[in-house]
Amino acid sequence: MQVVVVAFATVVSVVSGTSAVASLMYLSEHDLNVFYSVAAVAGIVSLVMASVLGRSLVRDNQYFRAAAASIGRGESVISPDRHTSTEFASLAGELAATADRLTESRQREERIESSRREIVAWISHDLRTPLAGIRAMAEALEDGMAPDPQRYYAQIRGQVDRLSGMVDDLFELSKIHAGALQLNFERVALYDLISDTVADLAPVALGKSLDLRFEGERGVTLQADARELARAVGNLVMNAIQYSPADSAIVVSVTRHVDGRAVISVVDAAGGIPEQDLGRVFEAGWRASEPRTVSAWGTGAGQSGGAGLGLAIVEGIVRAHAGQVTVTNVGNGCRFEMLLPQHPLA
Repeated sequence: MQVVVVAFATVVSVVSGTSAVASLMYLSEHDLNVFYSVAAVAGIVSLVMASVLGRSLVRDNQYFRAAAASIGRGESVISPDRHTSTEFASLAGELAATADRLTESRQREERIESSRREIVAWISHDLRTPLAGIRAMAEALEDGMAPDPQRYYAQIRGQVDRLSGMVDDLFELSKIHAGALQLNFERVALYDLISDTVADLAPVALGKSLDLRFEGERGVTLQADARELARAVGNLVMNAIQYSPADSAIVVSVTRHVDGRAVISVVDAAGGIPEQDLGRVFEAGWRASEPRTVSAWGTGAGQSGGAGLGLAIVEGIVRAHAGQVTVTNVGNGCRFEMLLPQHPLA
């Protein structure tokens, strides 16, 4: 409306001023009438054009106000097909894109917050069991009611180790999320690193009648943090050991990808993961709904009992190495792959 008023005032003032001057300049009344007619038509056309333009500007203004309100409410914004000018069309497109990015950011924050709540819930649940066991055994020892004190001491030590593992996982995950994971890069021979990790876990696998073997290529090296990379491999292997059925095989291998990246894979027979859950496997605190899959892939690594942290730690370590970790169902189990570049700092 203000645009129309300004245009009206401008046209009226210009036409009025020109007419006043013309009335003093023209001697012929006919010529003066012709001028008045032309000025009137020009003024009317100008006012109509200003009105049309003003309505377009008002429509754009209403759209931008509604778009800003929608963005504030976290809603998506749809850019109309037509605008007054290409500049407004470009601005509308940027607003729509910004709204989409903000919506994605809000959804990501909601997922992270949900994940944090799940972590707290699972940690609270998983801490309660070993703490209750330690308390019961301590009270039995204190009252002299323990039939085998040495066995109780060993069990208490085992529960403490379990709690310590959970605390280590939480500390590692907190460093990853905070971006404070410091890596000490050095030239690492993957054959030696993975064979040592497999050898360390071989007694655990043997105790469960599992065939844990390493099929690796020699000569595959890269720049990596040996300690953190060994932890990531150990997390995957230990998960497979804990939940693979007896007399099944767990195969760890290292190969070279066609694009030059090193590929570390762990294949087990612990049961597959529902397709709709494959994208959530690496979320901290996530546990699948199916009982067997919950045991196989929802827990942390090592013997800590976990709280859905093990695979999240794997992903964090691999990402810190500028790599990628994937999971697919193969046969009656899963195949996890860590794809690592030769020079993550390049």
